[in-house]
Amino acid sequence: MEEIYGIVPPIVTPFTADEKVDEIALQADVNYLIETAGIHGLAVCGSTGEGHTLTTDETRQITAVAIDAADGRVPVITGIITDSTKSAIERGKAVADLGVTALQVTPVHYLFQPDDDSTLKHFDQIANQTGLPVMIYNVIPWNYLSPPLLARIIIEVDGVVGVKQSAEDMKLLADLLLILGQQGRIMSAVDALMYPSFILGAHGAIAAILTAVPKTSVELWEAVQIGNHERALQLHQSLLPVWNAIADDNLPANVKYVMELQGRPAGHPRSPMPVSTTKQKQKIRQAVGPLI
Repeated sequence: MEEIYGIVPPIVTPFTADEKVDEIALQADVNYLIETAGIHGLAVCGSTGEGHTLTTDETRQITAVAIDAADGRVPVITGIITDSTKSAIERGKAVADLGVTALQVTPVHYLFQPDDDSTLKHFDQIANQTGLPVMIYNVIPWNYLSPPLLARIIIEVDGVVGVKQSAEDMKLLADLLLILGQQGRIMSAVDALMYPSFILGAHGAIAAILTAVPKTSVELWEAVQIGNHERALQLHQSLLPVWNAIADDNLPANVKYVMELQGRPAGHPRSPMPVSTTKQKQKIRQAVGPLI
């Protein structure tokens, strides 16, 4: 899994006015992210990509378009956000022949939380029955997996290769990195704190802020890799206001607005998600202006 590292934007899904996938806009953004921003990988159908709204057929469609556009230049990860082992396996199998590097799978997100053994079995069955590597997308607030449980799953289940660690608790990320050592790929989704995530040893990031401002995010990653911490801190201080401006219940719509400000076609959000409000747009323009 060494090819999963660095800046891996979870790209938006551009929808047309009638809520169909805009393949042309999707292809254009893949090319922009690779050729202009210099990212190291792509994730499709995640939270930023409104993966919770997608059908299995759309998941395959988006994955196929992204892989075709990437043309082997970077790895592509497909997100699966669903509420049963059966449906997760169905989606994984739907993209298994397309050349995805891994699946990014949330724990189930209905109200009731499975116990630890059931959670381990869930990810084990997905990996085994799809034949694809699985990264756990640890993001569900009422089913948030602890570092010891995540480490247990990675150690005991051959097909689970890493974690995308979300939420804003840096100690949980630090604990996970400490427990696992060199086992598994740990990607940060602590959007507000990319710089300290990289300092702690995260292998990279899969986070909405990377999609919003990819060039600055790549520059931050590179600054940390060469030990230029003065520059890295400056970049962190320019990224944090962007996150503060876009972090809201309609985050994917706000990311799309940031993209539009950069001349990147982003399409519409899928209903019932609202577009960015006038107040949000003003705040976003102010935060993003120095970076574009």
